[in-house]
Amino acid sequence: MASVTDLQYVALAVPDLAAEREFFGQTWGLTEVGEEDGMVYFAAEGMPHPYVIRLRRDDERKTDLVGFSAASREDVDALFEQVKAAGAKIIAEPGPVEGLAGDYGFRFFDPDGRAMEVVTGGAQRAHRTLGKGEAIPVGISHVVFHSPNHPALVEFYQRALGFRLSDWIGDFMGFLRCNSAHHRIAVLPGPPALNHIAFDVASVDELMRGLARMHESGIHLSWGPGRHTAGDNTFCYFITPNGNAVEYTSDLEHVDEATWVPTTYQPGPNTIDQWGTGRIITGNVPHAEMTPDKGLWQVPA
Repeated sequence: MASVTDLQYVALAVPDLAAEREFFGQTWGLTEVGEEDGMVYFAAEGMPHPYVIRLRRDDERKTDLVGFSAASREDVDALFEQVKAAGAKIIAEPGPVEGLAGDYGFRFFDPDGRAMEVVTGGAQRAHRTLGKGEAIPVGISHVVFHSPNHPALVEFYQRALGFRLSDWIGDFMGFLRCNSAHHRIAVLPGPPALNHIAFDVASVDELMRGLARMHESGIHLSWGPGRHTAGDNTFCYFITPNGNAVEYTSDLEHVDEATWVPTTYQPGPNTIDQWGTGRIITGNVPHAEMTPDKGLWQVPA
């Protein structure tokens, strides 16, 4: 079975583009790498992806597109056949694509109506090892989706894009990987929506330094700091000026494909937060009430 190789980017539409642009480029710590046709692109200093966030202005906040990397044109073609066989609605068949992400790919809607792209051939960006104390993203880590039929969506990503199951928390949260990182996608029940976008930082020290910077910048802490059980990663969640949830995370577990056996963890407060520290700040909650994404079933630019 063909598999995507990584989560590459998330494209967002927001009412206040200037505020979101300043947040990702100045406060959060991404690097603005281009602007074209009203779209602004941001890369992460420690990752070779051409960009990890794309922004544009819209009257409503919505998720435009989620992009995944493939190793070759042959893999793109094989993945397209898997996506078709899994019953997805196709937006664009494999062919030349324009933009920074790559030069060959295809697009489709997942079963909930999220627009997805699989792409290869992008110019790899010069990246670097971040220094001690640089509390900015190394790269994009993972996305978490809500779905009204979350077990079916977990199965879809396995059949369509070659993801492998890493773990479950009870029967309500599935974690999927496409490389050695414990998860690049996780799925929860609920209306079809993007829960959050996570970014790796170099260590728990950088996570705490980032937390301090967010506080000094007036950015709302949504949940954390803490450490999850599935994936064993640390976390701090924040809300952007336009209401998007983003996470700093570190120490995400890496999987040995030859020996890994998925675990089903017992749900509970100590499973979602081993330390218990994420719960001690009054008013902090792990996930806000969700409504369906305004971008569902819309063909993206």
